[in-house]
Amino acid sequence: MPRSDERIRELEQLPPLTSPVLHGSRTRTIFTINGVQFHYDAASGQKTGAFLDQRENYAAATAYSKGKALDVCTYQGGFALHLARTCEKVTAIDISREALEVAEQNEKLNAAFNKPEIEWIEANAFDLLKDYSAAGQQYDVIVLDPPAFARTKRNLDAAIRGYKELNLRALKMLKPGGILVTCSCSFHVSEADFLDVVTSAAVDAHRSVRILEKRTQASDHPILLGVPESHYLKCLICCVS
Repeated sequence: MPRSDERIRELEQLPPLTSPVLHGSRTRTIFTINGVQFHYDAASGQKTGAFLDQRENYAAATAYSKGKALDVCTYQGGFALHLARTCEKVTAIDISREALEVAEQNEKLNAAFNKPEIEWIEANAFDLLKDYSAAGQQYDVIVLDPPAFARTKRNLDAAIRGYKELNLRALKMLKPGGILVTCSCSFHVSEADFLDVVTSAAVDAHRSVRILEKRTQASDHPILLGVPESHYLKCLICCVS
C-alpha cells in the first residue's frame, strides 16, 4: 500500500488523504533483520518501525556492545533488540508510548534469543538524560538515534544544539572504555557538522573519543553522486576514555 505523508501533503498544500490498500485487506506482518524479528503495520508508524537504513549499523553496534546499555530514542526497539543479544542489561527510552508498545511486542517475538529483559521507559530524552547524568548513572554502551532535528535548513542551529546536548550527556555517562553509537539522519546536518558537534561535546565533557567506525545508511540505500540529499544518515561508533 502507498503511504501518504501528512507533513509533505501539508507543505504541498494538498488535502489530507488516508493511505489506501491497493489489494486485499492485510496490512500487518512480521519480518526479520539480522536475525531479529519485528512487527510491521503498513497502516501506522514511521516506515517499517525498524528503519531499514540502519540495518548494517544495528549489526555493527552489536559487535562492540556488552555490559550495561542505554538506547536513546529507541522508537520500536531497533538498536535495543540487537543489543539485548550481547549486553547484560538494556534500557531503552522513547517519548512515544505507542512506539514502545510495539517495541514490547517485538521483544516478545525475540524472547528466545535475548539475554536480559529490556527496560522500556516513556520519557523525553533530553530530560531523562539530564536526570540520569545528575544521578551519576554509568553505562558501557549508549546509542543515540534521534529523529531528524533539522527538517529544513532554517532549523540547523537548533538541531546542532540538540545533537550537542544529547552527545554531551551521553559522554558524561559512559564508563572508561565505553562505546558511543551516535547517529544523525538530518540531511541539513553535514558529516563535517556532526563531527564538529561530537568533538565539541567531547571537549566539554572532558572525554577522549576515538572513532572506531564512521558509517552511513545501509548499502541498499545508495548515496548518489550529484544527489546530495541521498547522503543523509551519519553514524559514528566511538570508544570513550
